[in-house]
Parts: sequence; C-alpha cells; structure tokens
Amino acid sequence: MNRNQDKNQDNAVEVIQSGNAVLGIELGSTRIKASLIAPDTTPLASGSYAWENQLKEGVWTYDMKDVWQGLAACYASLVKDVRDRYAIELKTVAAMGFSGMMHGYLALDREGELLVPFRTWRNNITGEACAELTPLLDFAVPQRWSIAHLYQSILEKQPHVSRIARLTTLAGYVHWKLTGEHKMGVGEASGMFPIDPNTGDWDAARIAKFDDLIASRKLGWKVRDILPEVLCAGRPAGRLTAEGAKLIDPTGKLQPGIVLCPPEGDAGTGMVATNAVRPRSGNVSAGTSVFAMIVLEKSLSRVHEEIDIVVTPDGRPVAMAHSNNGSSDLDAWIALFGQVAKALGAEMQLEELYSKLLPLAVQGDPDAGGLLSINYVSGEHVTGFTEGRPLFARNQDSKFTLQNFVRSMYFASLCAMRTGMNILTEQEAVLIEEIRGHGGFFKGGDTGQRMMAAALNVPVSIPSTAGEGGAWGMAVLAAYMLRADARQSLPDYLDARIAKSIGRPVKPDPRDVKGFAEFFARHKKGLAIEREAVKALR
Repeated sequence: MNRNQDKNQDNAVEVIQSGNAVLGIELGSTRIKASLIAPDTTPLASGSYAWENQLKEGVWTYDMKDVWQGLAACYASLVKDVRDRYAIELKTVAAMGFSGMMHGYLALDREGELLVPFRTWRNNITGEACAELTPLLDFAVPQRWSIAHLYQSILEKQPHVSRIARLTTLAGYVHWKLTGEHKMGVGEASGMFPIDPNTGDWDAARIAKFDDLIASRKLGWKVRDILPEVLCAGRPAGRLTAEGAKLIDPTGKLQPGIVLCPPEGDAGTGMVATNAVRPRSGNVSAGTSVFAMIVLEKSLSRVHEEIDIVVTPDGRPVAMAHSNNGSSDLDAWIALFGQVAKALGAEMQLEELYSKLLPLAVQGDPDAGGLLSINYVSGEHVTGFTEGRPLFARNQDSKFTLQNFVRSMYFASLCAMRTGMNILTEQEAVLIEEIRGHGGFFKGGDTGQRMMAAALNVPVSIPSTAGEGGAWGMAVLAAYMLRADARQSLPDYLDARIAKSIGRPVKPDPRDVKGFAEFFARHKKGLAIEREAVKALR
C-alpha cells in the first residue's frame, strides 16, 4: 500500500475500534445486506446473506426463522469482512438502523407472536379492500399497503383480527424485537397508512374515517392503538437490548446499548442513497421490484390508483410509480443460460454470466427486434393482475437474437413502472430533471443507465456509492441522527456528503427512446396474452 492507503487504513481501524462507525442493515427481497460506514459516510466494510421468498398457500411470505437466521448470518459476514480488511474485531458502533421491504402485513398479538404468516409487498390479494378504502379516504390505497391487508382480513372475517395488538412492517418488526420500541420512520410508515405531511404523523382525519368504518365490528381496538409511533429522520428510536444484541450476534460479542434511528423502508433508503429528497428530484430503484420516486412540489390534482403517495424520511410528499416485477424473470433466464454453459462444458459463475450477457442489450435492435417479454412472476397492480405468469413470445419474422432477447428482458422490467410514470408526466405535468438510479439493474457498465434513460426519456445518473445499496442509505440515516448541528436538514446533510459522488448522467439516445416506445406499445397489447396465461396455467 502507498502512504495514502496506509493512512486510510489506519483511520478506518481507529474509527471502528473507537466505536465511532455506523451500521445500516437492509432486509431486501433477495439479499440481507449490512453496510458499515465512517461518520462522514465513507463505506468501511459490508456483509450480505442471500434469501428468497416462498409462495405458500397462495401467499408470498418469508418465515420469521429465516429473518433471524439471515440477519445473524449477514452480521457474521460483516464481522468477517472487518476482520479480513483490518485485522480487528467489530464489537460496537455509534449508531445503527434497520430497513426492509416496504408495505406488507405483520400482525402481532399481546405476547408479540405472529398471528398469521408475514404477507409481503408482493401479494395482490386485497382488491376488495382497496376498492372501498380508496374512495372512503380519498387516497389511492395500493394492494400491498398494510391497511389494505388489515381491512381485507376484516372483510373476510379472519379470526386473528380481534387479537391484533401491534401492526407493523418487516423493518418495524425487526426494530421492535431489537429495542422493544414499537416505532417507525415516517417514510416507512407512509406505506402502512396515509401520513399528514403537515404533522409528520398518521393522517388524523383519515384515521377517524377508518375507525368509523370498522366501529360496528367491535374488534376491541382502534387503528391508532395498533399502529407504530411515527418518527421523522434524525430522531433516536430506542437502544439495542441485550436480547436484541444476541439476535444479531449469537456469539455475544456485540454490545447492547447502541442507539437506533427510526427503521425505514427500502424506498426511503433509496432516496437517501441517491440524494433525491428535494422537490423535483427523483430516483429509481431497480432490482426484484422497480419503482420510481419523484419528490413533489405540489399535491397531485386528483387521486390516481396507479400512483402511491408516500413521503421522504423527513416527511416531504413523494409520488411513487411502483411495479412488483423487476429482475426476477431476467435472473431466471440468466440461471438457465448458466445451465446451458455447464451442459456444454463451460461452467461459469453467475457474476460472470451477468457481466458477459447483460451488455449485449446495447447491441440489440432499438425495439428488441419485435420480441415480446412479460416478466410477471407475481401480480402487477398497475396493470390489474393479481397473479403473474412469465412469458416470452415472438412473430415468425421477429429478429430472434441473443442481443434482442436480453434487451427485451431489460425493457419488460420497466414497462409497468413506465405506465405509472406516464400518469405523472402526461396527466399531472410533473417535471423531472434527472433520475438517479440504484440497485442491481445498474451493475456493470452503463447498460442499465441506457435502458432506463430510454424508458423514461430523461438523463439517468448513478451515485458512486449506488452499489452499496439501501443498507448504506440506512447507515447514512443513522449517521444523520448523530449530526453535530441538530438544525441541519436532511437535504442539506446529504448535499454536504453525497452530492459530489453523483456520476455524470447518461442522456437518452433518441433511437433507444423510439425503440422503447415501440416495445412498450407491443407489451401493452401482449397483456391480453398474459391474462389468458393466468387462466390457462394453474
């Protein structure tokens, strides 16, 4: 190592050994990831653990045993990375925070036991509830929101409902188990029930409407009784208990007493990681799901069922164009190509397959050669599907090349989100100057940026830390809680620490934009095939 590298190494060792590092952990759809950072947000070490959801009795879920096994394995991976990099043991940090997949349904009884299996964001099984709640609340209530799952359970007279003592999300559940505090960041909370941006708390008028709606059922609770306490970014939300420390680190080396910031959702950590929390800024998170977040200057003119209204971690209104289906179908095809390579005697690691195959999309025809891919592994609320069937189709004269095939997979993963974005840009005249991307979609070169720029017709930039993902964004929120100036706003804090890390944007190529538009039109017509596939393939 040269002198600067030696100095950086020594500084990192000092930060970690003195207990001044900050930890963020995010429970994502396919990976649990940990990010250890210095007080200035510089990444120091990371850890990860791969996991996957299961479809059980028609419900997408994760077993809670897997949550704790995965969390401990992820932390152990981080500890090993610290040991390998710096030859020291990680025993404590200055602060930590936990984030996870937004939305979903975790209903607990008075003893803290799960009443029904965790229902994730991926489930589109609350259509009846949303049809009632959206006009009642004058607010678009998506099917994956916690309140939609709760009301659907009430409508179906599910026996567990009267026993609910706490309702939370995955991040909120983990935070509660680690601290004993039933609290949540305002961004994460905004995926459970509408937030009043003027108060940064649950919308009191809409809470009253919901309570009136269910009053005759005499359930023994009002909705505010079971919802978490809402906190804005920058406030402490509890301390790690001895029992919580053992859940993270069964070896017993992690010290209790560490202060935790409010738990946030993956949407909030994405906004932080891309420094997109000011009005007219936007980011897109692209991985297992794909969603674009645009911070609003003013309220939308009317309710759009396809658009979620959530808030930033500091409470500013955000329009979210969310699609359930992102890279899962592409990932499945890449795995299949890996099997082909193995059968031909050229076994390759997944990372190598991705690095070699994904850039081929740039070489494809602008419209992907007339190919059609629909990537619905699960339902897709934006286009009205409660279930999904991944499919691929082509005409006899389509240009069936590998390059076009990969491009069609890329484009397919962006079509549902584009449906929502069209509402914002065409019907609401929302201005978007630039989109900042993060997530696995953008790994490896500028292919992901080019595909996203084609789909949205706006420049797309990538922060240098985007590869660190939501766990790094969560760590930054934990570091923000420790800021020296308590009056410093979250946007100002991020500008001071992240703004210089944003890379130069990739501008949309007119040929690519035109090609995506042609693919998008084909994709919309192809949804008729998807509807028949759902009926036929049971």
